[in-house]
Amino acid sequence: MQSQSRSLTPHVHWAQRHSELYLRVELSDVQSPEITITDNVLHFKAQGHGAKGDNVYEFQLAFLEPVMPRLVYKVTQRQLNITVQKKESTWWERLTKQERRPLFLAPDFDRWLDESDAEMELKAKEEEERINKIRIESRVPKDHSFYDTFHTIADMMYFCQTLAFIEILNSLVGIVRSPLVPSLLQVLGRNFVLFIVLGNVEEMQSKAVVFFVFYCWSIIELFRYPFYMLSCIDIEWKLLTWIRYTIWIPLYPLGALAEGKLQKHSLVDHAALYRDERVIHTLVSMVGIEKPENNWFKIN
Repeated sequence: MQSQSRSLTPHVHWAQRHSELYLRVELSDVQSPEITITDNVLHFKAQGHGAKGDNVYEFQLAFLEPVMPRLVYKVTQRQLNITVQKKESTWWERLTKQERRPLFLAPDFDRWLDESDAEMELKAKEEEERINKIRIESRVPKDHSFYDTFHTIADMMYFCQTLAFIEILNSLVGIVRSPLVPSLLQVLGRNFVLFIVLGNVEEMQSKAVVFFVFYCWSIIELFRYPFYMLSCIDIEWKLLTWIRYTIWIPLYPLGALAEGKLQKHSLVDHAALYRDERVIHTLVSMVGIEKPENNWFKIN
């Protein structure tokens, strides 16, 4: 074995991309590698089998531009690969600060690209990442529906809840066996939430609780209206009857809780809503009475 006092340098091949540097050290059976970056200088020392046999090899490289102090290296049976991150994503005209290239350093033609080719590779990589991101986002369900519910289906809810006033008429003429007072309270309560609270306060429309209010309303009516329809023609479907008289047990309290949360937000954050003349006029019109002169029902 040769004397350890003599400094031996391995063959090093390098290549670059806009954000990274790649160094390939031609040493096999590498043991105890010591690789650090200090003051923008790469320090390498390792035991391995190189051009001068099994020895300790070392070298230093002062980089042309600033690099990140932390590096990544990988030891294989035939070589040692080092990856260094540039501080700025730029293209270097050379690797080292000194203009004259060290004798042990050479381009890595297996990975070598000129600047234009590297830019094309970078654009292709960015495009691939963008496509992969779109694919992942398309597979992962978003929670936007919780906040965009009102803007998505408001027109349909306005239409359906306006038609719901027919329920009161149906109770009056006896088409359905539903009591008049509960039907009146339910229709007026829902329309108050929809037309007054949500329709007049834009900030309330993007609340996540709107989704749960509309969800509870819709699930309840999904079984209630078919039940009434079959009852009008004297047909009883026992499964539907059981669902109709069972599903309200959890859904009505949940719906009332969601409606209460909406109205709580409107009272706390938008108390002026209940002092608005237009809102009072709408409320009076809904219940079919004339507005009192003394405005006794206003919130002061």
